Amino acid sequence: MRAPLSWIREFVPGLPADVTGRQVAERIIAAGLEVETVDAPGEAVTGPLVVGRVLSIVELQEKLKLKKPIRYCRVDVGPEHNETEGDGAGSRGIVCGARNFAEGDVVVVALPGAVLPGGFSIAARKTYVHISDGMICSEAELGIAGDASGIIVLPASTPIGADAKGVLGLDDEVLDIAVTPDRGYALSIRGVAREVATAYDVEFVDPAGRGAMTAGDGYEIRLGDPACDRFAALAITGVDPEAPSPDWLRQRLQQCGMRPISLAVDISNYVMLELGQPTHAYDLAKLRGPIVVRRARAGEKLETLDGATRDLDPEDLLITDDSGPIGLAGVMGGASTEISGTTTDVLLEAAHFDPVAIARAARRHKLPSEASRRFERGVDPALGPVAALRFAQLLAELGGGTAAATGTDAGGLPAPTTITLAVDHPTRVAGRELDQATVLRRLAQVGAETSVDGTTLTVTAPTWRPDLTDPADVAEEVLRLEGYDSIPAALPAAPAGRGLTVAQQQRRRVGRALAGAGLVEVLCYPFVAPGVWDQLGLEADDPRRVAVRLANPLSDAEPDMRTSLLPGLFSATRRNLGRGSVDLALYEIGRVYLPTRGAPPAPRPPVTRRATPDELAAIEAALPAQPRHLAAVLTGLREPAGWWGPGRTAGWEDAIETARIAAAAAGAELIVRSGASAPWHPGRCAALAVRTPGGEHLVGHAGELHPRVIGALELPARTVAMELDLDALLAAGGGVVEAPAISSFPLASQDVALVVDAAVPAAEVEAALRSGAGGLLESIRLFDVYTGERIGEGRKSLAFALRFRAPDRTLTVEEATAARDAAVAAAAAATGAVLRG
Repeated sequence: MRAPLSWIREFVPGLPADVTGRQVAERIIAAGLEVETVDAPGEAVTGPLVVGRVLSIVELQEKLKLKKPIRYCRVDVGPEHNETEGDGAGSRGIVCGARNFAEGDVVVVALPGAVLPGGFSIAARKTYVHISDGMICSEAELGIAGDASGIIVLPASTPIGADAKGVLGLDDEVLDIAVTPDRGYALSIRGVAREVATAYDVEFVDPAGRGAMTAGDGYEIRLGDPACDRFAALAITGVDPEAPSPDWLRQRLQQCGMRPISLAVDISNYVMLELGQPTHAYDLAKLRGPIVVRRARAGEKLETLDGATRDLDPEDLLITDDSGPIGLAGVMGGASTEISGTTTDVLLEAAHFDPVAIARAARRHKLPSEASRRFERGVDPALGPVAALRFAQLLAELGGGTAAATGTDAGGLPAPTTITLAVDHPTRVAGRELDQATVLRRLAQVGAETSVDGTTLTVTAPTWRPDLTDPADVAEEVLRLEGYDSIPAALPAAPAGRGLTVAQQQRRRVGRALAGAGLVEVLCYPFVAPGVWDQLGLEADDPRRVAVRLANPLSDAEPDMRTSLLPGLFSATRRNLGRGSVDLALYEIGRVYLPTRGAPPAPRPPVTRRATPDELAAIEAALPAQPRHLAAVLTGLREPAGWWGPGRTAGWEDAIETARIAAAAAGAELIVRSGASAPWHPGRCAALAVRTPGGEHLVGHAGELHPRVIGALELPARTVAMELDLDALLAAGGGVVEAPAISSFPLASQDVALVVDAAVPAAEVEAALRSGAGGLLESIRLFDVYTGERIGEGRKSLAFALRFRAPDRTLTVEEATAARDAAVAAAAAATGAVLRG
């Protein structure tokens, strides 16, 4: 909402004359409004800008044989600025190419020394054999509007030589206010002026107090739907269709960011800006029968004022007559009853509509309008007759029309909202003393009616504040007008002995471990497009394809909740690659959403009461499972190049190692086996599992992505990734990571090479060695894999380094050898391994 300070002053006469727009902005920001900018159009215009009268015009096109029309004008710019000697005494000579003015017209002149918007300096210069001693200005040249087709022509009564900034309103300031959904009243000069008057504690003159139309036998109106509870209509006849909008009206609309169109439309917009009540004018001659407000019927269409023909939804609220729909209620009128250049009789609509119905219609048809913005935030239902009278008075004054003696006022005011609370409730909320007189005074400034009975305060909310519904709203109004900065700051005292939960500590430990390994955490949106599963190569029956679909997604392209973290990580990888980062190691910890097949739909309890325990349980049962996952993507160099040698490209083993690091931080032992799962390459994919009391439990996969997936997602070749069920991993870890024992005694190393069948996983051999080695084993590492003729076809040799250490003594050779032999025996029994000769 753009609010000119001069317009605000009309309703706040006590506002000090020396107060600037920025000072006003500071006051109302402190009261809770959001002022984005304070625009001062005149700041971009410096130097002499005056009002002048055109005395004579000489056409130069034919005289100088020019290809375009050029005129040499003598302009009287007032005694202080006119030439005082020679043939041009009493005026200035100016060359101009515009054609929309004549001798005797009053124009705006920028004299030498003036600087116009864009740094355009005005100076006297010779052009077309004449000295042009200034410039006759258009609106666009002064930064007022975008129309540069002709120069500004002012009323003949405008004083010659006067400062044009004041005449054009360039010395005014405009507050640009971002109106939040709960403060619809601020979408009007009336609402903003009330806030300014309260902020400065001066008188507020309510423009709605000028009077309202008289209700009687007017045009027939029928309300056929409760979404319209009031409809005021007033006829104005005998309007001059050629009457122009006066300059002051056009100027006000332009200051508020609206384009002047025609007199009737401009007055309608002016009244909306002034009072906050949207109105709509119909060509009375084009109406057929009574106006009926109803919902749309199947198959109905409406051509709106923007020229588009719209298929109507049964939920759309319409304004209709005997010919059918003539307007989308609260959003936009229809073309069939549009005001035209021949309209002489007008019927004005000033109605009140349900905010939800209007908001849904505007979004359904992708047709936001100034009217819908106000209706969906709440319009004062008492304003209809007031706005109708204001419109009629202006149209009669400016367009020569005559308003009917009585109009139609169908429906009526809703019952007022009454709130009961303790008198000291604002004090208890604020944490500081607020006496009863202060509370009552602040509520009176809001416009509320109050009464006190002992310790009970009863507040009747004004019609323009539909957001005031409960004691918290009342307390907030008092506190914001007192100033949020008056509320004392006090940090809540945290109960002793509390901190992060065990689960939070585990997740942070995993995140720190990955960050220490060189990975960077990212947070991705939890929404995905349905087509991403095809790009990942998932089978048709893959459970990850079954996703929760949002009823009202932020983006129609991504309506599903994610069942895997990988799509978001792949998008983040592409985004970083596009910005020049080619060596990436990203990870994310976040929830996935896994719907339960056959789950009953969630009930929808009414908003008038608290949900029952059974309803809450049913809602809980209908929610999808939401486990936390951990995923990582690596591409480019894992180890950078330098003086020490070439870099190393990230491979499938890095994805597995990332999973191992996370598992170690979680206190779990990760079992790595060969696996196959989209989107990984089937020959370079590892299945990751943990041991549980019930056996092994699959928690994820890691490896190199399939080439087809890499091509579909436009990722670099050999990109690797991993994804784990973090909740399952942490559960297997038990929540406690044991610190390693530190011994000062020497290490005993034993290496063994075991020959097994090629199909036996190295992880099984390692597990068997670990189980047989006993408590003296400190670490075990696979350092060589050999296949070849020396061990036979279908066999492989696995070489392990075993490290033994005792916490309290130096191991003997015999003890280390015995532990090694026990480990080999266990491996032989479990996997058929034999020592390599």
